[in-house]
Amino acid sequence: MDLLLDTHTFLWWDATDPQLGNACAAAIADPTNRVFVSAASIWEIAVKERAGRLAFTGSLTQAVSRNGFLPLPISGEHAEAAAALPPIHQDPFDRILIAQALQRGLVLATADTAIKRYAVPQLSAR
Repeated sequence: MDLLLDTHTFLWWDATDPQLGNACAAAIADPTNRVFVSAASIWEIAVKERAGRLAFTGSLTQAVSRNGFLPLPISGEHAEAAAALPPIHQDPFDRILIAQALQRGLVLATADTAIKRYAVPQLSAR
């Protein structure tokens, strides 16, 4: 399975946070699965960290690599697909993740209930 971690899912994994559910943690840890972290998540964490809404120590890109995850850049096609999504969820970071998952055939690991309303393959992060 190819997984795309929602921003909070990546943070929970990296911090060994008990909010991350066992099934999701097992899927992330499974060496037969490829796990992606979007540039959108790196951007979102950096923005929130600089605004004082989130604490993250160290390099985000190094954390992605240290965890054995694959970076997923944002393409123009992803941006266009995000803009074309139904206006269910207004968060631009989440809209990019949804578009990336749909375009790349990835399972989005998330606990965001608004995302559940989209027809994107999902794995509950709780």
